[in-house]
Amino acid sequence: MIIWLNGAFGAGKTTAAQELLHLLPGSTLYDPDQVGAELGKMLPKERLAQVDDVQDLPAWRRLVVDTAVALLAEIPGPLIAPMTLLVQEHRDEIFGGLAARRIPVRHFLLRPGETFLRARIDQRAAVEGDAVRTWCLGHLPQYDAALGWLGADAHTVDTSRLTPRQTAELLAEAVQRGEGACPIVQSPPPRAETLAAGVLLFDDRDRVLLVDPTYKPGWEFPGGVVEPGEAPARAALREVAEELGLSLGREPALLVVDWEPPSPTHFGGLRLLFDGGRLAPERTRELLLPGEELRDWCFATAEEAERLLSPNRVARLRWALRARAQGRALNLEAGVPVGA
Repeated sequence: MIIWLNGAFGAGKTTAAQELLHLLPGSTLYDPDQVGAELGKMLPKERLAQVDDVQDLPAWRRLVVDTAVALLAEIPGPLIAPMTLLVQEHRDEIFGGLAARRIPVRHFLLRPGETFLRARIDQRAAVEGDAVRTWCLGHLPQYDAALGWLGADAHTVDTSRLTPRQTAELLAEAVQRGEGACPIVQSPPPRAETLAAGVLLFDDRDRVLLVDPTYKPGWEFPGGVVEPGEAPARAALREVAEELGLSLGREPALLVVDWEPPSPTHFGGLRLLFDGGRLAPERTRELLLPGEELRDWCFATAEEAERLLSPNRVARLRWALRARAQGRALNLEAGVPVGA
């Protein structure tokens, strides 16, 4: 298990984590900041200059998960991770990766009142220098903007008048009660190429339905991995029923087959998109999202979808819409029609 202590820079996460170590037998401090520091030593300065923060590096997010897995193979746990995490997509990627490896996460938000927070930042700056004050205060707007989703995702502990020890005692009690659990449902990471089936569903304005997973960044088409021995079209029907609570009633027509090449971080495989047809307004009111898998859904125009989807899915959507207009399926490789 990982106990993730979130909050503003300067909120006292590390001091509370150090006290919590004494209250949870077998626990170990796990600081993802150290992962970022070592990564920063190895990456060329040109790459580091392309991001504002080490958390923006996909490599950091993968290494945070992989390092946690490696640590828990050596020690019983839990791991206590005092780490500010303010980008929801980063939360999804890290917590989803941990869930895929069957590592439960307890997510806590340490939230002192603003007056207390600023006072703690000043105290820290008196010891560590003014650069710390500038860093902490400079990130307060991002923290304030993130409080909407953080408050809904994490168990909040008001630490305004608490010492680090008192905070740790409250956290230990909350852990024992099961607070802060993130019940993400995620399949184990693939060990080979996969076959996945997605479904395009449209409203009466021909906007496409997209869903927002809790376990990975970005938006997606409804769908998922085809099980061994399962027909892809039937898998598409099953996934729509499981994810959205909708029964399409008939097997959807194929729009595109896209071979996704392997990469250093993915095995790749075949990606199929099917035409689920148009949903009447009354049917959209029937949509039921499984909270452990999907956070939200929306209908998006092609232009809006380009801002929400990853580049490979954008290419797949463009060709799927063309195939739908032409009434024929297209065979793609890496998002490009074969023979084009």
